[in-house]
Amino acid sequence: MRWQDLRRSSNVEDRRGMSGGGKIALGGIGTIIVLAIGLLTGQDPAVILDNLQGSQTTEQAQTRAPGPRPDDKTADFVSAVLGSTEDVWTNIYAANDAQYEKPKLQIFENATQSGCGGASSAMGPFYCPADHKVYIDLSFCEELRERFNAPGDFAVAYVVAHEVGHHVQNLMGLSEKMQQQRGRMSEAEYNKLSVKLELQADFLAGVWANHAQEMSKILEPGDLESALNAANAIGDDKLQQESQGRIVPDAFTHGTSKQRMYWFKKGFETGDLSQGKYEDIE
Repeated sequence: MRWQDLRRSSNVEDRRGMSGGGKIALGGIGTIIVLAIGLLTGQDPAVILDNLQGSQTTEQAQTRAPGPRPDDKTADFVSAVLGSTEDVWTNIYAANDAQYEKPKLQIFENATQSGCGGASSAMGPFYCPADHKVYIDLSFCEELRERFNAPGDFAVAYVVAHEVGHHVQNLMGLSEKMQQQRGRMSEAEYNKLSVKLELQADFLAGVWANHAQEMSKILEPGDLESALNAANAIGDDKLQQESQGRIVPDAFTHGTSKQRMYWFKKGFETGDLSQGKYEDIE
């Protein structure tokens, strides 16, 4: 991916070297299931946090050791991708006579406190609608490459763009509508709505990639395949099979590998928001 010349975002909060404080208890959820959920990307953190007992996090300021860090390049890359999403969505909103509200992105280590409650790196990258922030522990980038065999800068860019897609959904009012449905339906029914939201976020990530390529020529050979490989690696069916040895469709919250790849690719190929309306996602 050609990202070195992209504008860096000024909306990045770098909290590497700061401690999130208290521990997040897992309650009755099995460790394997928690890991599988954590490795899924883009889930509303409130869904996970409802199942995390005793998540009381206090900020403990620590002084970061001076000098460069091994993950500084990754932090720079994430800032460049965020800057690209800002430019793309600002243009899309302007074309529709609207103003884009840019999200912030917090880089943290191990644990942090979000507007949606305490969070840990085991949750994977996520977006919190309460404070309009994307959260990411950069160790996930290495895990995506090594554990899930999804290497490449563009695989990480896809994940960041997916989380920004949740921000766009939040601005559209979709996140609030989803929350209003909680408690009014069964878990299986609510999961189906969650899948639609996640697949649309994949579509929106594809829309970003389409416009970013047009604006900045960011793609190199193999980049699209890298993003599709990442989408395939974090499908519900694949994760469930690997973590518990069986597939439970009623427990899907993000969509199958095939669905995630389809909607990202559709967003990339069309670049047209009208092709990925929430009610049309399936």
